[in-house]
Amino acid sequence: MDPYDVRLEDDELLAEVELTANLIVAANQSEQQLSPHEIDQVLGVVPRPRRESAGS
Repeated sequence: MDPYDVRLEDDELLAEVELTANLIVAANQSEQQLSPHEIDQVLGVVPRPRRESAGS
């Protein structure tokens, strides 16, 4: 048995590891700190439409 042959069987954990790896790669390739918008893009976050406040 190879101690370095680690397989992830948990789909949610695998997805989380992939998102983290994508974020690390993007941060390493950027010359400056990633903005919140850039982080959202890397993570595939879709912004919610803003709701208008009741006073408007």
